[in-house]
Amino acid sequence: MRTHEVGASAPMERDADDGWEVARPLGGLSLDGVRMAGFRDRMDVGLDLRVLPQPAVIVVIGLGDTPLTVESPAGHRPMRSLVASLAPGPARIRGERVECVEVHLSPRVAYALLGVSPHELQGSVTSLDDLWGPGARRLGERLADAGTWRERLALTDEFLTERAASAPAMSPEVAAVWDAIVACRGRVRVADLAALCGWSRKRLWARFGAQIGLTPKRAAMLVRFDHAARALCAGQSFSDVALTCGYADQSHLHRDVLALSGCTPGALTDLNTTAG
Repeated sequence: MRTHEVGASAPMERDADDGWEVARPLGGLSLDGVRMAGFRDRMDVGLDLRVLPQPAVIVVIGLGDTPLTVESPAGHRPMRSLVASLAPGPARIRGERVECVEVHLSPRVAYALLGVSPHELQGSVTSLDDLWGPGARRLGERLADAGTWRERLALTDEFLTERAASAPAMSPEVAAVWDAIVACRGRVRVADLAALCGWSRKRLWARFGAQIGLTPKRAAMLVRFDHAARALCAGQSFSDVALTCGYADQSHLHRDVLALSGCTPGALTDLNTTAG
């Protein structure tokens, strides 16, 4: 089984650990807030990925002949390419002979690139074809025909840059609030965020939710959870994680992890999550 999380842009690299080939871009990408990598199952080990909430929208562009299967409370649905929202709810992705390009979009850039308001995706894993239509299929075909990972990642970067050129920009106030939440690792009061942008709490709630897809309080909870989940999976103790991530106590950590991931902190540490 392989679950993965793409790292930041780095020199082109191939990694055959666990039977998976991983390719990262050479140098930086054209858009801020975008990370990507290519993945190929070289030894047919199969993919079994539990989708966890994180402060990024995940786009997976499938290149192989066999579609991925998304399992959720709504049932099982085959998808060649997909989009996972910030908090996609309980879902699992399985696949055989997987080959794909995976893109992480920060909420700031996701607002411009998705083509729909992020709150419309909340709580779901959605087919990319439903969002980008024929453009998604054409991109997948171009990537599959490309001869190297470098070409594939460059084509993906070019495609996203072209979409961004004609896309709406996030309001500066919402962007500033999101940046503040990230900078504080989720340890911030909503009243302070409202004061930062000069809006009432009600207006902040409405505008932020429309452009990010979460309330400011939920976004802060998600960012703090992301740091806690990484620390737990790195082997830190529950008490240390609760303290360093700003939870009142271990019970508070337990409640938030359970609410966001659907599993306990102990079960979270058992997930086979590795950095890509």
